[in-house]
Formats: sequence, C-alpha cells, structure tokens
Amino acid sequence: MINTKDKSFRVGAGITGFMLLVILIGLLWTPYDPNAMNAAEKMASPGLRHLFGTDNFGRDIFSRVVQGSGATLLIALCSVGLGLLFGLLIGGLTGFYGGWVDEVLMRLNDSITAFPSLLLALVLIAVFHSGKYNIILALGIIFIPSFARIVRMEVARQKALDYVQNARLMGVKDMRILFVHIMPNILPVLLSAVAIGFNNAVLAEASMSYLGLGVQPPDPSLGRMLSEAQTYLLRAPWYALSVGGAIVLLVLGFGLLSEGLGGESRA
Repeated sequence: MINTKDKSFRVGAGITGFMLLVILIGLLWTPYDPNAMNAAEKMASPGLRHLFGTDNFGRDIFSRVVQGSGATLLIALCSVGLGLLFGLLIGGLTGFYGGWVDEVLMRLNDSITAFPSLLLALVLIAVFHSGKYNIILALGIIFIPSFARIVRMEVARQKALDYVQNARLMGVKDMRILFVHIMPNILPVLLSAVAIGFNNAVLAEASMSYLGLGVQPPDPSLGRMLSEAQTYLLRAPWYALSVGGAIVLLVLGFGLLSEGLGGESRA
C-alpha cells in the first residue's frame, strides 16, 4: 500500500514533470509568436485556432502562458540556486567552526530574517529597480537565511560523527572535510527545502510581476498577465483561468514534491 508521502511525491513529480515538458517544448516551438499582436482576433474565445483564446491585443494566450511559465521557472531556479550557494557557504562555515564565525555570520543571517520576506523583496527591488535579473538577486538574498540555518544545523551534527573524526586523525584539511565529506551527506536533507524554495520563488515572482516589478513587457510573465486579466474577468474569464491555472500547477507540483521529499529525508 502506497503511503501518503509516496503519493504526494508521485503526484508532485507528475505535475512538475508535465509542466517542465510543456516549458521545454515552448523553448523550441509555440503555436504563435507570444508577442505577436492581431487586432482582428482580440479577446477570441478558446478554440482550435487558439487553445486558451487571445488577450486584449490579440496575442495567443497559450503561447504566452508557456513562455511566461518558462520565465517564472528560470527565475525560481536562479534565485533558489543563488540562495542555496550562499546558504551552503554560510551554514557550512558557521556549523563547522562555531565561535566568532558563527556569531558574526548568523547575526547577519538573523538581520535578514527580521524583515517579512515580501516586504524585504519590495525594498530590494526598489533599490535595484525592476527587471528579471534584479528580482533573481532580490529573491536569492531572501532565500539565503533559510538554507544557511538548515546547513548549519546539519553540519554541526555531522562533524561530531566518527567519519569526520577519523578524517581529522588522518590529517585531512578542514575545507576538504567540510565540502568533500560532510556536504554530500547533508544534500538529501536539503532536497525538501529546495522544493519548498521553488514553491515560494514561483509565488514571489508571480507576486512581484503582478505588481509590475518583475519581468517587463513585452515579454510574457504569469504575474503581469494575471494582473491584466483582472480587467477582463467578466468579458474573457478564460484569460485569468489559463494564467491562474499555470501558477497553481507550478505551486502545487513543487508543494507536493516538498511534502514527499520531506517524508523521505526524515526516514
């Protein structure tokens, strides 16, 4: 009998895999140019010519949803990767050495977590200005503290184990012990955190773009498209449903993956 964690992982992997497949196909081919306008087909309802209909500029919504999902996923991947990289460095050093290194770096870490994540993201975007690369930088900074805390806790636990003590007795240098021996052993624990990070990054990017601070026009963005769709909710409900459905699938997929991976990492 399949337990709940296995079901969550399989369903999450299926949804995420489906979305990744659609996005990968969209990198090579879409039915229409996502930015091509056609005044004669404005607000066309879904059909064989336009699977999800068209928007207020006559652009194919399906093509824009596929491209927008790809942009959202790319931003999530880069921002989580940035946060994970610095989280590994900060958490690894503080967990391994402790002392003043721990005090200095973790106080800096705490200063970031003292602010609500969305508010901090808005402040950083205001400083860096809007745009795809700046939102990656802002979200990456926000993700550093959570990864750093997880890594710090796991490194501190691992360094007391016999294999680390044996490596020290053999004269292995600290950096090699940390990055070659300890880090591979804590990566399984990080999988659930990474999946949650992707989930949060998708929501954060959509929120920033909804406010006009993310991907800039004419490039498609799920958040900006959802904001535009509000105006035409009664006239063209398929617009909001298509964009909202893509966001829901991305968030649901990563959310179920994190739940399934969380069960496996604790086992």
